[in-house]
Amino acid sequence: MKKTFFSISIFLFSISVVFAQNDKTEKAEAIIKKAAAKLGGEKYANITSQIGKGRFSLLRDNAVISFQSFTDVIVFPDKERTEFKGNGSRTVQTNYANAGWIYDGDAEILNDQSEDQISNFKRGIRASLDNLLRGNWRKEGAEIKFNGRRQAGIGKSNDVVKITYKDGFEAEFEFSDDGTPMKSLFKRKNADGEDITEEDRYAQFIDVQGVKSAFIVDHFTNGVQTSRINYESIEHNRKIPDSVFEKPSNPKSLKKDLKL
Repeated sequence: MKKTFFSISIFLFSISVVFAQNDKTEKAEAIIKKAAAKLGGEKYANITSQIGKGRFSLLRDNAVISFQSFTDVIVFPDKERTEFKGNGSRTVQTNYANAGWIYDGDAEILNDQSEDQISNFKRGIRASLDNLLRGNWRKEGAEIKFNGRRQAGIGKSNDVVKITYKDGFEAEFEFSDDGTPMKSLFKRKNADGEDITEEDRYAQFIDVQGVKSAFIVDHFTNGVQTSRINYESIEHNRKIPDSVFEKPSNPKSLKKDLKL
């Protein structure tokens, strides 16, 4: 009799755990749906490409130590070309699926990206807001759950959604009560095997073609700000030819500005 009672107790406990997990998943789904609607709903979901231009600044001790202008071309979900210009220097970094290349304008050298660089790009996609809100993580069999509320200032708190991939990689996203995306963060290992927290904070959402986009993205490493992306313009759904992402045979062609 005791054994039967114990078995029933274990069964009921297991059922309660399943229901709790389902509740957290449904809550996370609702938060994602609300955020996607806040950013433009169907118009946001139907974005296939994005061209962003602006300024990228490096910071140290809360001061800008250098900045460059940039042009960033994205074809969702996994193609991106970013060009940086400043102080006579030019750098081009391009990724497409499982490959990529980098052009160093100072040395006039064009190289394939290393495995680590390509892995960093893929990790960045996994931890990106667009990847979460557009549901691309589902193709990898990742799971999401509501991870509670987190303080976001005096008298304020954010909803937290956590995504976990099958290989163990995790990322968290914070949203305000009205659905506005506020932060995304994940942890990585440095060369010494120590955990490093990388965090993006979103601000200055502006309506562009019916879609709200964050025109300021501040990046923090272990709680210290290291960079800022300040968009000056964002354009959606331009037709982007595949040639933009193909590695050129002649590095000299990369001296010229990208024409779209």
